[in-house]
Amino acid sequence: MLSGQKQRRLTSVQIVASAYVLLIMVSSVLLYIPLFHKSGVALTYLDALFIAASAVSVTGFSLFPIHEVFNEWGILFLTLLFQVGGIGVMTLGTFFWMLMGHKIGLEQRIWIATDHNRATLAGLVSLMRNIMILALLIELTGTLLLAFYFLISGYADSWWSAFYYGFFTAVSAFTNAGFDLHGTSLQGFAQDYLYQTIIMLLVVLGGIGFPVLVEARTYLAYRRARMRFSFSLFTKVTTLTFFSLIAVGALLFYLFEREGFLRGMSWHEALFSCLFHSVTSRSAGFYTAEPGLFSAPTLLLMCGLMFIGASPSSVGGGIRTTTFFVIVATVFAHMRGFKSVKAFGRELVEEDIMRSFLVFFVAVFLVFASTLAIVWLEGMPFHLVFFEVTSAFGTTGLSTGAIAEMGSAGKLILILMMAIGRIGIVNLLLLLKRHDQTVRYHHPKERIIIGQ
Repeated sequence: MLSGQKQRRLTSVQIVASAYVLLIMVSSVLLYIPLFHKSGVALTYLDALFIAASAVSVTGFSLFPIHEVFNEWGILFLTLLFQVGGIGVMTLGTFFWMLMGHKIGLEQRIWIATDHNRATLAGLVSLMRNIMILALLIELTGTLLLAFYFLISGYADSWWSAFYYGFFTAVSAFTNAGFDLHGTSLQGFAQDYLYQTIIMLLVVLGGIGFPVLVEARTYLAYRRARMRFSFSLFTKVTTLTFFSLIAVGALLFYLFEREGFLRGMSWHEALFSCLFHSVTSRSAGFYTAEPGLFSAPTLLLMCGLMFIGASPSSVGGGIRTTTFFVIVATVFAHMRGFKSVKAFGRELVEEDIMRSFLVFFVAVFLVFASTLAIVWLEGMPFHLVFFEVTSAFGTTGLSTGAIAEMGSAGKLILILMMAIGRIGIVNLLLLLKRHDQTVRYHHPKERIIIGQ
């Protein structure tokens, strides 16, 4: 080691980002080899890399029906990737580290905090343990419900088949991965409202955020003990924004499609179609009708929902619900003449407001630049490319079919967007950030004209 030089160590953000990139690369190699393929099926490495990135980022983009390419071992391996990508590399790795009897040190806590975008290290081990327990319980419940339903309804002809399909679908729905074993998503279940309801519940539980689930569990425990419990501002903001977006999305979907795709449908068919696509457009990517059948306003609405995405510290991507809430609340506060932003009896921290606008700006820039690059390189229509890019950034996986016509350049850009969507804009900014500079002096301040 050279004298006089400080030994460089990777930051927690660099470690987390490297872990996801390494997982994608290793998975792509494993998915490329014939071990996980059906006999007689060949796969290019770029396609394997694309599927690996889609699985790890729980996006759900697929260039082909996965059940026609991968054997049962390949499908189970993809399911494992959903699990790792959804819960988080550091959370899952630390959990197994604990199972082996090792203690969680300060460095491991920092990794978990970075992976889940947590500002403090307090209670991280307990949070991680609760996340694992809740995730496994929800997926187990979803597997049993779907398996029994497949058997009763006749979708499966054996216990093994029912549990196989039930397990894959439950994990794919809860992690918001959006992969399916039918090749046409849930189009074959467009009239099956019970099945759609189970899928929507799993998607909501995965996308609303692990801290919200943990607080809900704590609230139930306090209520049984007849103790008072107060929800955090994060849970209040997240829950309000999450379900408001679902309601507004379903209403706008109906208004845009009542004379189009929904024409001739009964009220219950229209209701479930609007509600289902509003829920899954946020991050999951399931559909009961191909997005290409929808009108331009509906596709633009879905782009907006995918861009916002799920909640922080969840399985989803996008700018996140809290970012959207803070931006809207800040705009309305300044329109009403307030200098500070308040919500639920609390005043928002200035740093969080600045971070929200920074995340929004960077996200808009990335989506715009990626769309521009693909339109230029591939020569494809703007509106189709914009939908695919937004879907990749939001780790949603919905597609109008344009992805199948893209060349290598377009697919590589989408792979990058999926990875960024999973790692998160905040971690991306921290990854690119240089060391804080000490300000030794200030220049004279001067106002400039803004906005008009």
